[in-house]
Amino acid sequence: MHRDLTKGSVVGNLLAMSVPTMFGMLGQTLYDVVDMIWIGRISGEAVAGVALFSSIFWLVEVLNEVIGVSSVAMITQSFGAGDEPRTARVVEQTIVFKAFMAVIAALVLFVALEPLVRFFSSDPAVVRSALEYGRIRIFFLPLFFATYSCFTALRCTGDPGSQMWIMLGASVLNTILDPLLMFETVPGLGIRGLGLGVFGAGLATVISITVAFAVGFGLLASGRTRVRLSLAGLFRLDPAIDHKLLSIGLPSGGEMLARQIAGLVTTKFVAFYGTAAIAALGIGNRLGGLVFMPLFGLMSGGGTIVGQNLGAENPERAERTARAASLLGGFAITALMGLAIAFPRSVMGVFVDSAETIEVGVSMIRLMGGSFIVVSFAIALGCAFSGSGYNLPFLVSSLAGRWGAQIPFLALSVYVFPRFGLNLGIHGIWASFLVSDAVEALILVLYYRRGDWKKVRV
Repeated sequence: MHRDLTKGSVVGNLLAMSVPTMFGMLGQTLYDVVDMIWIGRISGEAVAGVALFSSIFWLVEVLNEVIGVSSVAMITQSFGAGDEPRTARVVEQTIVFKAFMAVIAALVLFVALEPLVRFFSSDPAVVRSALEYGRIRIFFLPLFFATYSCFTALRCTGDPGSQMWIMLGASVLNTILDPLLMFETVPGLGIRGLGLGVFGAGLATVISITVAFAVGFGLLASGRTRVRLSLAGLFRLDPAIDHKLLSIGLPSGGEMLARQIAGLVTTKFVAFYGTAAIAALGIGNRLGGLVFMPLFGLMSGGGTIVGQNLGAENPERAERTARAASLLGGFAITALMGLAIAFPRSVMGVFVDSAETIEVGVSMIRLMGGSFIVVSFAIALGCAFSGSGYNLPFLVSSLAGRWGAQIPFLALSVYVFPRFGLNLGIHGIWASFLVSDAVEALILVLYYRRGDWKKVRV
């Protein structure tokens, strides 16, 4: 069902766009969560290796973020203005330009992966797991990027339902393939598998994403959606559109780059406390991705509505959408993290059997869970920025939160506080997330209240 997002109930449209997007993103996140659950049955070193690769992999995700964020504003505003031919051209360019940039990124990361992994861990089992899981993911990076573009196109033209079913279907496929490819005998079922170990988890994700791309692109090319792609449009670059795809999203890409480099620095601090701490951090990151699905769904769905309403010159309705997304998202995260904080050992036990990792993860869940609650209201409010194409607030908030607050706090807690008898240990690492997220939330709210985003058109 296709909706006119410039009319009707603001909350109704927000839920209609966001709920399918939430479930679709949930399916996408379940790739990683299911991988981690099964990998946890191999060893703590395997979990740590995959966690390290995931931290490094986000460096190339910056390119996906830059082009993806730009495409959201361009697609929604073109579609909201009723310019369907331009909408189709933007979608085509998003797919082909992303794939082109992904080829370059994959070549660089393939060469740099092993040195980067060894910088964080000298444990041979950890390094081996990171490389086995990571290399196949990197090889298929262009396909990953192109798949995300298909999902964005469906959502931004008012068809989140198709995106949801494709992503959920791919998630189910990944869930089935994971144990069959990873283990010689599937735990609990006794079914014979291929015994590929950690490599099998990466292979399962690749197969699932390939199927998702085939279905998503086929749907966009079939004429059954509100925008129809042409194969000819995928074999040429449009300099004018490609320039905007790079420039509009640069602040958002800078934000992600700053965040991910800060994440790598944080991982290095975590590594001081051993493999169990690295594994716990990896689980915390996956848990955050899972719990934040309602928030990201609201942000994505809200961004689509904001963009279409700005394209239709209705900024007041766009503002009401952003406020509604903030309240719904903030209360949802508060409820979910409240449960995790109340039962941290049970949550950790879902991902790993190691008693040491579970114990380290208890304080992580309690402190990081608090940080998630603090920042959740402001993140959903950010749909105003993504829908308008005004992405500077994301960059400023990330620089201030991660580099202005978190990294200095980490340095103080590890090198300075102990000299004065205050040894926070690993708790200082987890507390740094709370400090950082509080700063980020404040800056995002201040930028939203300034209202510059209402005037931006792309």
